[in-house]
Amino acid sequence: MSATIYDIPVKKISGEDATLGEYKGKVLLVVNVASKCGLTPQYEGLEKLYQQYKDRGLVITGFPANDFKGQEPGTNDEIAGFCSLNYGVDFPLFSKITVVGAGKHPLYAALIKAQPHAVSINTPGWREKLAGYGVPTLEEPELLWNFEKFLVSKSGEVVKRFAPDTTPDSPELLAAIEAELKK
Repeated sequence: MSATIYDIPVKKISGEDATLGEYKGKVLLVVNVASKCGLTPQYEGLEKLYQQYKDRGLVITGFPANDFKGQEPGTNDEIAGFCSLNYGVDFPLFSKITVVGAGKHPLYAALIKAQPHAVSINTPGWREKLAGYGVPTLEEPELLWNFEKFLVSKSGEVVKRFAPDTTPDSPELLAAIEAELKK
């Protein structure tokens, strides 16, 4: 049997060893998050989404990363406090990791390998918006920015990847979540 994303070691934001295996049988939305990003208010929408769907089997997992313009400079304790105080985050947060480049965490290497292209539902897309601000970006399959979203089925298959500017309440994301929850 080959390894799955459930087998990859991660750490909870509190420092305890973990794996996503504790969420087998649930639909996961895996998001790389940051506290000082223009998209940081998505925490509010992610928490709302979690509260709306957690009883139906959705788990949102947040992985802080400081890979884009230093927008997550805090320690794990500072990040946890920020998320709780400012957005009432109750969904699982994990220790800060690297999500791009040679040092990317094995979880993100597996997610990207499974879904090398992000669905962009907005026009202009986030890549074009960043270019308009003079912000250089990495080419796919690397992540574009903070708040990319990977949707994982109940069986651990990475089924979709959404661009960072896909909001937690976007009809496309909600439809994809609903479809996975019904399976």
